[in-house]
Amino acid sequence: MQRIEAEAEAMILSVSTEDAGKRLDQLAAEAGGLTRSAATRLIESGDITVNGKKAAKNLRLRAGDEISILLHEPEASEVLPQNIPLDVVYEDEDLIVINKPIGMVVHPAAGNPDGTLVNALLYHCGDSLSGIGGVIRPGIVHRIDKETSGLLVVAKHDEAHLFLAEQLKGHRINRIYTAVAVGNFKEDEGTVDAPIGRHPVDRKKMAVIRNPELSAREAVTHWKVLARAVADGNAFTLLRCELETGRTHQIRVHCASIGHPLLGDPIYGGNGTRFEAKHKSLIEGQALHAGELSFIHPRTKEQVCFTAPMPMGMQKLVDTLFGENKE
Repeated sequence: MQRIEAEAEAMILSVSTEDAGKRLDQLAAEAGGLTRSAATRLIESGDITVNGKKAAKNLRLRAGDEISILLHEPEASEVLPQNIPLDVVYEDEDLIVINKPIGMVVHPAAGNPDGTLVNALLYHCGDSLSGIGGVIRPGIVHRIDKETSGLLVVAKHDEAHLFLAEQLKGHRINRIYTAVAVGNFKEDEGTVDAPIGRHPVDRKKMAVIRNPELSAREAVTHWKVLARAVADGNAFTLLRCELETGRTHQIRVHCASIGHPLLGDPIYGGNGTRFEAKHKSLIEGQALHAGELSFIHPRTKEQVCFTAPMPMGMQKLVDTLFGENKE
């Protein structure tokens, strides 16, 4: 997808040979940083067109097709600003980088109508958030799980959002996590390259999907061992995980798929160890922290890099398990 023109009211994109054959709703979602359902709504309303004409969401695109995405002013939101403290790592007129705490949901959803990062951002930034994500996800370029801590970047206007979303799609936003996995990794480093989709039975979970008849998306995680330990009869490994893609629950699913779920993760089998039973106060959700984030700044076009230390609870957990053995 190549951006060829930016107008005041619309973003015009040209379909590349690489993207030919994709559905309109899929490519519009990827290019615009939208959910598939949000892209569908814009297609049905005529705000996304192909070669100047309204098209079906399942239209298979051809190289050279021109897609127009109408950029609306942000809608009046029913999501209310809330004065919730934010750990702001960096902020300028284009974006804000937040170190999200464990337990905070990124945006309102069923069961979490408020108290989210979006509520806090609306209070902190006012109207200075991009509208591409809609009224529920203003400014949100990417997400991290509720029980995962760490860095994420939020866009303050649509141009920045589109620029960052294109980097995300092209695997050019570098996201590095620290994780504690159950069990001993035999190798010192490796890669899990396995597609991830919705679990075929438990729809609240994700899973590695190898059946071509089921929906799944490419997912690649690179890992490196930082330290190994044995405690209370259980083996544990401290990992550095780098995302090449960014699927829902990716690191959690990939580690579980190779027999090493993350410590404290009841969804994917990382709970129930004797260590956890003995040290319950150290376990605050899955042991996963997004500690490094780098990308090209949308205005300066220079690489920017940010880091955030592990939260105190996870740092204490790591110190207890691995002591001075960490790299």
